[in-house]
This record gives sequence, structure tokens and C-alpha cells, in this order.
Amino acid sequence: MEKEKPDNVVYSKEKGYNASMLPYATSVSAPVIKTDDIVAWKSRGIHNVNKELESKFNELKLQYQKLMEEFQWNDMVYNAKFSFEPVIGEIYHLYVGTDGNNFLSLIGPLEWNKEHIATFKLNSDKKWMIFNEKSGLFS
Repeated sequence: MEKEKPDNVVYSKEKGYNASMLPYATSVSAPVIKTDDIVAWKSRGIHNVNKELESKFNELKLQYQKLMEEFQWNDMVYNAKFSFEPVIGEIYHLYVGTDGNNFLSLIGPLEWNKEHIATFKLNSDKKWMIFNEKSGLFS
């Protein structure tokens, strides 16, 4: 007949003495095992991720808005009337003509009395870079 084990000893026929392998305390003197507050950890994680994603989204949104404004300016200049081939690096001025159509000129806004829209410089990528504008034209 098998000898009985005391109550405070963890023993089973299949696994033998396995107190150190159990996920819970097996004696009165063992430390208290508390479950972690996973809900609070998840909430903090979700908050941090959402904050980071919102920041990245706002950054992309701002880049998109700048890109669309750049597109609109380039579209406006390329659709304006001009009878010369623009030179890369030169300054040009966009005006509203008497017929209501836009035109591009080398003449600056202080040199004559025309409705000035904006001043541009053509870069090496054939993109018109704006120098100044009437505020809020594409807002």
C-alpha cells in the first residue's frame, strides 16, 4: 500500500512532486499571486497607438493639402496664356487679363497696373514654385 503524502506537499502519480511548475501558490508561506490589470494596460496601449496614428494622419493630411495647392497653382500657370518659353530659374508673374483670362509675364506687379495673382519661379522639374500670392486663393 502506498504511503500517504502530507497535505502541504504537491504530488501526483503522473507528475510526481511538481509544486515549482504550478501556476499558483502551493503553500501558506508562498507569495500572493495577483492577476495583472490587463484592461488598464490595453487601454493605455490603445490610447498611445491612437494618438500616434492620429498624429501621422494629420501629418499626411497636411502634406496632401500642400500637394493639392501646389497642383492647383501649377495647373493655373500652365493653363495661363504666354507666348514665350519660360526659362528655368527665372521669375514670372501671373495676372488676370482684361478678358478675364490669366496670363504670365516677366513684368513685375509694381511696373504696371494689372491685377496680380502670384509670382512664380520655374524649377528644373518644370514645376512652378510660388513666391507670393493673394492669400486664400485656394482655401
